[in-house]
Amino acid sequence: MLNISKNKIPQLAESDKFYAMKLLNTLQTGRIVAYCLVGIFVICLFVMVLPWQQNIYANGEVTALTPQDRPQTIETAIAGRIEHWHIREGQFVNKGEIIVDISEIKDKFFDPEQLTRIREQLQAKSNGLEATQVKINALNNQIAALQNALKYSLQKANNKIRQSTLKVKSDSADYQAEKLNYDIAKKQFLRQEILYKQGLKSLTELEQRKQKFQESQAKLIAVENKYLSTRNDLMNVKIELNSIQAEYTDKISKATSDKSSAVSYFSDATSEFSKLKNEQANQEIRRKQYNIRAPQDGYIIKTLKEGVGETVKEGEAICTIMPDEPAMAVAMYVKPMDVSLLSKGRKVRIEFDGWPALQFSGWPSVSVGTFGGVIDVIDFVDSKEGKYRILVRPDHNDDPWPKQIRMGSGVKGWAMLDEVPIWFELWRQLNGFPPRVQLVDPSKTDKYYEKGTK
Repeated sequence: MLNISKNKIPQLAESDKFYAMKLLNTLQTGRIVAYCLVGIFVICLFVMVLPWQQNIYANGEVTALTPQDRPQTIETAIAGRIEHWHIREGQFVNKGEIIVDISEIKDKFFDPEQLTRIREQLQAKSNGLEATQVKINALNNQIAALQNALKYSLQKANNKIRQSTLKVKSDSADYQAEKLNYDIAKKQFLRQEILYKQGLKSLTELEQRKQKFQESQAKLIAVENKYLSTRNDLMNVKIELNSIQAEYTDKISKATSDKSSAVSYFSDATSEFSKLKNEQANQEIRRKQYNIRAPQDGYIIKTLKEGVGETVKEGEAICTIMPDEPAMAVAMYVKPMDVSLLSKGRKVRIEFDGWPALQFSGWPSVSVGTFGGVIDVIDFVDSKEGKYRILVRPDHNDDPWPKQIRMGSGVKGWAMLDEVPIWFELWRQLNGFPPRVQLVDPSKTDKYYEKGTK
C-alpha cells in the first residue's frame, strides 16, 4: 500500500485485469478539473478588476434635431377642389415649386372678374375722395373769406359808431348851449314884458324881445331834433353792428356745417376705400393660394388626397414632405429614475435597426457596428408612457452615421456614464444601488454645427 517494497504487485500481475486494482488507481480527470477550476477562478479575479462602463439603456427612433428638418404636412390655406397634381410620391421638389392646383368652391368668389370690379370700385371711390377733398378746401376758403369780411364789416361799423358817438356829443353840446340861450332869451322877454307893463319899455322893444325869444325857441327845437336824430343814428349803427355779426355768423355756421358734412363723408369714404383695398389684397392673396407650393426643398413621401375633383377643407393636409439633408438626431426615451443621471454632453452609443452591430454595453471600445452620439436636449416633461425624451446628435469625433438610415427607423442606445470595476458593478446591481455619475460640463464638450443655425 505504501509502495516501499521491492516486490511490486504490478510487476507480478497485470493490474488492469482486476477490478479492485482499478479502483486503487488515482484518476487524472480530477487533477484536470481542479486545474480548470483554479484557472477559472484566477480569470474571474482578473475580470473582476477590469473597468466597466456604466450605462443606461433606452429605445428610440431617428428624428431631426431642428423642427424645420422633420417631416411636415403641406396644408391648404383655403377650401377648394383639386384640379391638377404636378408631382408624384417620392419626387424631389424645390422650395416654391407647385405641388397641386385647386379651384374655388365658395360662391362668394365664383366671379372671375371680381378683382377687376373691385379695382373699378376703388377708382370710383378714389375720385369721390378727391372731389370731397376739393369741396373741403373750397369751404375752408369760403369760411376764411367770411371771417375776413366779418372782420372788415365790424371795423367799418365800429368806425361808424365812433363817428356817431362824436356827433352825438357835438349835438349834445350844441343842444345844451342853445338851451342856455333859450333860458336867457326867455328871462329877457319876461323882464321886458314886466318893464312894458310898468311903462318903462315901448311896445316895439317888447315885440323885438319876443321875436328873439321865439327865434331862440325855434332854434332850440331844431338843435334838439338834430340831437335826437344823431342819437337815433347811433342806435341804428349799433343795431347794424349786431345785424352784421349775426349775418356773418349765420353764413360761417352754414359753411362750417357743410364742411363738417364733407369731412364726415370723406371719413366714411376713406373707411370704405380702406375696406376695398383690404378686400382687393385678400382677393389677390387668395388667388395665389390656388397654387399650393412646397415650403422648402424635400421629397414628397405621401399624398393624403387622391385623384382630381376631390374637395379639401381649409387647413386640411394634402401631402407630407421630407426636408432635404436634415440635421439627423436620435430621440430616445428613458425612465424617470434614469433621467436625473443624464446631462447635456454625455456620450451615447447607438445601434440602428437593420444595421449589423455587436454591442458590449460595458466595453464600448470593442463594440462593432455602433455609432457615437452626444446628448443635446433633455425634456423637462414626460413625452410618452411616463418616459422622458432625450435628443442625441452625432458625435463628430466618432465615425459618421450611415447615410442609409431613414427618419423614424428604430434605434437602441446606451448612454455612457462613469467607469467602475466589474466587481463594483455586480455589487451595485445585486444591491439595487443607482449608478455613480459625475456631472458633465456642457461648455467643455465639442461644438456641433447645425444646418441653418450659423
